[in-house]
Amino acid sequence: MTANTNLESWSEYVDLLKPAEELVGLTLDPESGQLRAELYRQLLMNLSLGYFLYFQSTPDHPDWAPFLNSVFLLQPNPDDTYLFAPVRGDRSYRVCGNRGTVKLLTFSTGANMMGMADAAGKNFGYFDADDLKLGASGELDVIFSAERPAGSLDNWLPLHPEAEFIMVRQRSYDWGGEREANLAIECIGAPPLKPRPSIAQIDGAMRELLGGFTQRLSRMWLTYQRKVAERGVINRVELADFGGAVPVQSYWQGIFRFAADEALILETELPGRQVYWNVQLNDELWNAVEFIYRQSSLNGRQARLDADGRFRAVISLQDPGVHNWLDPGGALEGMLIGRWYAADRLPIPILKKVPLAEVRQHLPAGTPLITPAERAEQLRLRRIGAQLRRRW
Repeated sequence: MTANTNLESWSEYVDLLKPAEELVGLTLDPESGQLRAELYRQLLMNLSLGYFLYFQSTPDHPDWAPFLNSVFLLQPNPDDTYLFAPVRGDRSYRVCGNRGTVKLLTFSTGANMMGMADAAGKNFGYFDADDLKLGASGELDVIFSAERPAGSLDNWLPLHPEAEFIMVRQRSYDWGGEREANLAIECIGAPPLKPRPSIAQIDGAMRELLGGFTQRLSRMWLTYQRKVAERGVINRVELADFGGAVPVQSYWQGIFRFAADEALILETELPGRQVYWNVQLNDELWNAVEFIYRQSSLNGRQARLDADGRFRAVISLQDPGVHNWLDPGGALEGMLIGRWYAADRLPIPILKKVPLAEVRQHLPAGTPLITPAERAEQLRLRRIGAQLRRRW
């Protein structure tokens, strides 16, 4: 929509949200009152996220906005926190700070960030901070620009002419035990003072946020999840393609579906060589299931492997008394997502549905049990570790 130099009444901007009601029809169960309520909550979540994206900073005066995390749940990797900064491909940017000790610190450049455009996103570059020259204590200083600057420069990364953002991923294996990166970004040569936004700029951003982003983001992932279900990928797993945003990462996915008195046993071998792997549960709206106060995800450090080297986990409403419980947070249906990062091969896990009362009969005989007290401590360490991370 064309930005207006005259502000409309507040009610006219609010009316831009009304068409979002039709998204109920894209959910896995349009008749569910619970899903309708949670969709409304998701739309409010999108509004909150969108404010940062549209109002916090500009390409001339960038700053890191919180993107996906334990509050903005559509749909982060629980091991990752994401930062977003708007840029222009004809500008030069300096990112400086400290790498920290997280498992992975990476930068992506692209355009049409999900939810911010009708067209599919464009991915231009993916860069690992460990490929840069860092200081003895992890100091980081890198220039992003279309052309490499003249003169001596330790670190330079290309910025595509069409680039609209730089996104940071901080991936933690040891929640709370690793030190998060500390980063700043500046546009080289920009005026030092950030100008006051004009009426036209505010009008345009509100129209885009209320009438575009808030609905687009939900529509994108509700449609994606529904298509997976319609293809019949239910209680089985397939390799997935999320558009090459992380070139060295392969995904696997499937719809999980079971009854309250049933459980799903997930089993897989691991790649012979990999830098990182994990598995997580999403709910019926593609939100990551609560992962601070519930064990709805496990990574390669958190998981326990069986004596044969395979990973087995149990998805069930009730605690099955094993270490690798994946808690769906009350959902009997949703999405299962897994990642193999820099792996030499891509095993495809299998899912088996069994009566909840018979779970242990379908696990190796040596599978150790976990007591309620041990589970409580496991969850306590998880939530403390999660809260010690910088998540926004």
